[in-house]
Amino acid sequence: MPTASTSRRTLLVRPPSARLADGELTHLERVPVDADLAAEQWHRYVEVFRGFGWDVRAVPAAAAHPDGVFVEDAVVVFDDLAVLTRPGALARRGEVGSVRPVVEAAVRELAEITEPGTLEGGDVLKVGRTVYVGRTTRTNADGADQLRALLEPRGWRVVEVPVTRALHLKSAVTALPDGTVIGYEPVVDDVSRFADFLPVPEAEGSAVVVLDAATVLMSASAPGTAELLRGRGLTVLTTPVTEFEKLEGCVTCLSVRVR
Repeated sequence: MPTASTSRRTLLVRPPSARLADGELTHLERVPVDADLAAEQWHRYVEVFRGFGWDVRAVPAAAAHPDGVFVEDAVVVFDDLAVLTRPGALARRGEVGSVRPVVEAAVRELAEITEPGTLEGGDVLKVGRTVYVGRTTRTNADGADQLRALLEPRGWRVVEVPVTRALHLKSAVTALPDGTVIGYEPVVDDVSRFADFLPVPEAEGSAVVVLDAATVLMSASAPGTAELLRGRGLTVLTTPVTEFEKLEGCVTCLSVRVR
């Protein structure tokens, strides 16, 4: 494993609820979820970041919110600005309030999406200074417009993209350290929306978390994609997240990275 970085970066996470198996589903059939295994996988996931020198801060557990572990959907961070979201799933809106105090302690400026806008962090992909926003059942036009109004004066470009084949934009695509967007083509609506797109061979391979300029973290369920990315010169770390994948989750939605 690479040597841990000496720079301090903050990782926001939330432990899984014992009710994880009751989480929302949109594109998958419900199958049994092992809560004990999910807790073990979550701890393994967090330890990867600790090994890279990340300062891990846990948001209080949300026992009443099965999807609370997918903390990325509650807040998105851009430089010193954190934006609290307004989830499109009514059952998830109660997750945001408990995230606020932890976020306030980690950033300099806080904003929030307000009614009638809806926005979930899984629909927000940053590539350089471009922010792709997925238009999904969870993120509407007003939410995207509010985000644009917050970001464009700060030098970000906001681009909306259609997403109809996956729950969130980042269920379909993410980005490598060099800005290449990767995704599993059968669930990507329009690959031409991205300047540099690389197809991957497995659905679980579409999600990567950038740990540093040469290292990514991804699901252990996509060995073919791992080899593809290693062939591009990247160091690829893998961790099992099977219980979260059963609920349309992935490695990106289990954390919020503040850098």
